[in-house]
Amino acid sequence: MVAWPNHLLTLTEWDALPEDTSRHVELVDGMLVVAPKATPRHQFVRHQLAAVLNSQLPVEWVAIPEVEVIVDATHPPTVRAPDVVITSSEILDTNPPRLPADQVVVAVEVISSGSRCADRVTKLVEYAEAGIPRYWLFDLTTPLSVRTYELFDRAYQLTNDMVGGVFSTDTPAPLRINVTSLGRR
Repeated sequence: MVAWPNHLLTLTEWDALPEDTSRHVELVDGMLVVAPKATPRHQFVRHQLAAVLNSQLPVEWVAIPEVEVIVDATHPPTVRAPDVVITSSEILDTNPPRLPADQVVVAVEVISSGSRCADRVTKLVEYAEAGIPRYWLFDLTTPLSVRTYELFDRAYQLTNDMVGGVFSTDTPAPLRINVTSLGRR
């Protein structure tokens, strides 16, 4: 059993914590933020989305589900775990324990009932301040929808807000995602 930290954690202390696969844990301003594991549908959509992206991305890009991203390395640090990130394929070869934000070209969150405010407000600001060029939000509320943001002058601007249908983009590569069919087998 590990004692609950009574101070703001450093990245070194974060690394030293035992792995806990029973919960979703992030480090926000040096504090542990613990949430229940995502629901089966949320997990399915996250992995389905990564698979759809990987089937269309050119070899220099890769979509990785639930990888840790250092949003702010200064003390107290913030480490988030977006549902999916798009990054350079070279990252896979180096296999770092987590990604610095400047290596992420798209951060994707699948909104769940317990993450709605964090995904729509907090992470929107954090990812922008970290310099992540694009942020995509998929909402599983029926009907399924997607909002996409692009970074301009260190702040995100809404570039797409659609319910259902097919989301298309040319950045970081030509991609088409059938939003309506996400979550279906």
